[in-house]
Amino acid sequence: MRIVILSQNPNLYSTKRLIEAGEKKGHEMIIVDHAKCNLVIEKKKPTIIYKGKEITNIDGVIPRIGASITFYGTAVVRQFEMMKIFSATESQALVRSRDKLRSLQILSRAGLGLPKTVFSNYSKDVSQIIDAVGGAPLVIKLLEGTQGLGVVLADNKNSAESILEAFNGLQARVIVQEFIKEAKGADIRVFIVDGIVVGAMKRQGKEGEFRSNLHRGGSANVIQLTDEEENAALKAAKCMGLGIAGVDLLQSSRGPLILEVNSSPGLEGIEVATGKDIATSIIKYVERNAE
Repeated sequence: MRIVILSQNPNLYSTKRLIEAGEKKGHEMIIVDHAKCNLVIEKKKPTIIYKGKEITNIDGVIPRIGASITFYGTAVVRQFEMMKIFSATESQALVRSRDKLRSLQILSRAGLGLPKTVFSNYSKDVSQIIDAVGGAPLVIKLLEGTQGLGVVLADNKNSAESILEAFNGLQARVIVQEFIKEAKGADIRVFIVDGIVVGAMKRQGKEGEFRSNLHRGGSANVIQLTDEEENAALKAAKCMGLGIAGVDLLQSSRGPLILEVNSSPGLEGIEVATGKDIATSIIKYVERNAE
């Protein structure tokens, strides 16, 4: 098979592991920088031009689309779909997952547990917003933030009001969420491929840090999920329409709470923590579905 990996950086761990896993299974693995693709849209023959040549005879695509280029990256994935080529992450699912507000609304509609969340249109009544999530401490997140960037913990009401007023003044869209104290700065990343949990790790923020992202110095250890946690993660990935997903959840006194569903989850942290070959699971998923 000829499999395209849409990636802007061939040196990333995830990209290298997918190439390695695919080649080990005898496939021709091709890296395509989606930012440099030209899309030719016509009635019967949609095509993609890359480095001056038409991309042809492709069996499957594995999108690794960064958040900063979601719009164009999604258009490239959609073009492959129009060419009747299987994509491991569907374009519409990618769009849904990158819209944090829409994601939370979809998860809520599916009946999944979530931290109490408020979104407003630059409301001046910041005190009411703070009260709506149970008061301080609370978490404020930029809608466009990734890897823990644009996430702030406000310890008290005065601090929360100041931060919200500052973001409003900058016309920066934010969501406000309750702080889950019992999670103790840790969360769980569940990696799902084709409706199966292929790995799970508990990420702990470094001392004095409430964000557990590994990019921010957090640590990770393998974890055995409870049935409730596993079911919640699988349901979250399914309702988002994602064949490959990294579901982040918090352990709380009222059960697992979904924080986010990632459509391009990194492989390094989960493979190192669990010792599992998740890249091969993704290649097998493409094999099962590509014509």
